[in-house]
Amino acid sequence: MENGSKEIPQDANEHCPGPESESAGKSDACEGCPNQEACATAPKGPDPDLVSIVERMATVKHKILVLSGKGGVGKSTFSAQLSFALAAMDFQVGLLDIDICGPSIPKMLGLEGQEIHQSNLGWSPVYVESNLGVMSIGFMLPNPDEAVIWRGPRKNGIIKQFLKDVYWGELDFLIVDAPPGTSDEHISIVQFLQATGIDGAIIVTTPQQVSLIDVRKEVSFCKKVGLQVLGVVENMSGLSQPLSEFRFLNVTGSGEQKDVTEWVIASMREKVPELLNLIAFSEVFDSSGGGGAKMCIDMGVPFLGKVPLDPQLCKAAEEGRSCFDDSKCRVSAPALKAIVEKILSQLKVSRVEDGA
Repeated sequence: MENGSKEIPQDANEHCPGPESESAGKSDACEGCPNQEACATAPKGPDPDLVSIVERMATVKHKILVLSGKGGVGKSTFSAQLSFALAAMDFQVGLLDIDICGPSIPKMLGLEGQEIHQSNLGWSPVYVESNLGVMSIGFMLPNPDEAVIWRGPRKNGIIKQFLKDVYWGELDFLIVDAPPGTSDEHISIVQFLQATGIDGAIIVTTPQQVSLIDVRKEVSFCKKVGLQVLGVVENMSGLSQPLSEFRFLNVTGSGEQKDVTEWVIASMREKVPELLNLIAFSEVFDSSGGGGAKMCIDMGVPFLGKVPLDPQLCKAAEEGRSCFDDSKCRVSAPALKAIVEKILSQLKVSRVEDGA
């Protein structure tokens, strides 16, 4: 994974514009960099790697970035389940994890411990199914607990390698799971992919204002770099699960908790059994400000829908499996399916079984 002669040096300053940039060695980010003089005097020209990226991405029909302005909103969970859903529709799907410091995609796809293999065509993705391949730096770490302590230039270098060296083959969709924020990784992935045609970005948020403040910045970022916002998904939109799956506690005045679940369930089954089929809902986050839907109206971007905070979906993500494979995710799976259908409709893509 050595950098080519025109890659960003590993000892470069953070936010390095790159040695091929017209501002190389001259921008504020270059101050004090050991490469400043060399970059300022070096001949400039187009990055030859961009040609390789365009050639590699020519076999990918649709490229979608999944972004979030805030960490911990379930962006990677959404990316994983979106990929599972598209693959279940018989699309050829690739999932690229560019969250360099927090690569959670291998676990969420049930691929922990897998390694990347190289062929004469390039790096081979790790496959969940024959039509769902995954690439992540998580596959390159000798120890899953090892911290990736990289400056921006090195992060940009590995993202570029993922795009030009991974052999995906023919893909209907490449889903790119990005880290939270609007930093180096986001700028790099947009710059590297712009010449190949990006369909747009899906932005994930939670309902409360502390999340929406950052998500508004993400929408602004997309507008500034010319990246279409396909829509916003409001995740964790209220705790929602069958009443029969709750635990019930009796709390004494001293704070002692006694589990009375068996008694409550038995009482309901005996006296009002129809209650056991109900879905209980509770707002976990304050959505009095209108949540994601109101923000979308304010900023003029589409709202794709809400996904409830479903313990069964959380369990599916922990176990690295699709929430669509069984009937356990009774509240989250239908919500996610509706969002996927909206995305396909927006992209004017028909389901494979419908003759796409």
